[in-house]
Amino acid sequence: MKNLIAVAAATAALFALTGASLPAKGPVPQVKPQVEGEAAAPGESAPVPEPRPPTANEPSPAPAKPSAAQDEKQGEATKQEGKKPEKFGPPAPGTLEAQNLTIEPESDADHSQCMKELQAIGAVFKDITRIDDGHGCGIDKPITLSEALPGIKVKPEATLRCPAALALARWMKESVIPAAAVAAEDQGEITTINQASSYICRLRNGAFAGKISEHARGNAIDIASFSFEKGKDIAVKPRREDSTLAGAFQRTVSASGCLYFSTVLDPESDAAHETHFHMDVLQRKGGFRYCH
Repeated sequence: MKNLIAVAAATAALFALTGASLPAKGPVPQVKPQVEGEAAAPGESAPVPEPRPPTANEPSPAPAKPSAAQDEKQGEATKQEGKKPEKFGPPAPGTLEAQNLTIEPESDADHSQCMKELQAIGAVFKDITRIDDGHGCGIDKPITLSEALPGIKVKPEATLRCPAALALARWMKESVIPAAAVAAEDQGEITTINQASSYICRLRNGAFAGKISEHARGNAIDIASFSFEKGKDIAVKPRREDSTLAGAFQRTVSASGCLYFSTVLDPESDAAHETHFHMDVLQRKGGFRYCH
């Protein structure tokens, strides 16, 4: 009897267990922590590590560099605001901006005396207001020269200091005209000095860097040719091997130019002067002159 009761109880318990239901979801396994340098398992996304704050002796990470698109967008915004782009760094050595030069003041007495001598020789000129183009470019007491001597025009008008204009007038009167009377007798008198450059703010030979040109101080004039009453102009060009009278004329006036100017560069000096005379009145120590 006891055995029957035990079997019945076991059977009832079995039915009760069979009717019980399993939970809808089981426990979710934890993701295995990933060690640096170890790949994630297939189908498993690698965890993103939290950013580690820098220690006391460690610098903070640099900000990310903007992309080209971001740079362009920022540049466009700057343009719309009407801002000029910033200039970084100092001026390049040897440029006009880097030389920090000033205009040399001229004596009133010396300028007045020079103008008297220029008037006496027959030049046609006029005083103009002071020129200051910055970086040492300018003339304290400039003049414009339209005729070096009576009837001999300067084309175009030359902006110069008075001493450069006076040197040109004297050279023409005492050297160029007598030489032309022999070399170009059949062409009549000289009527025009065709100048290629007088005052201009630049470095020597128009270079990017180097010393400031004497043109930038009003001390220099470049002469390209001479025009006559009739016949062709006599152009300034390489004539070292020119056996004509024109060649002899050019070599003569080039050499004599150093009696009036402290610098004379002709077409034989270098490639930068193949088409003209460069003449200036730069004052050097000991009265040194450079003529080539």
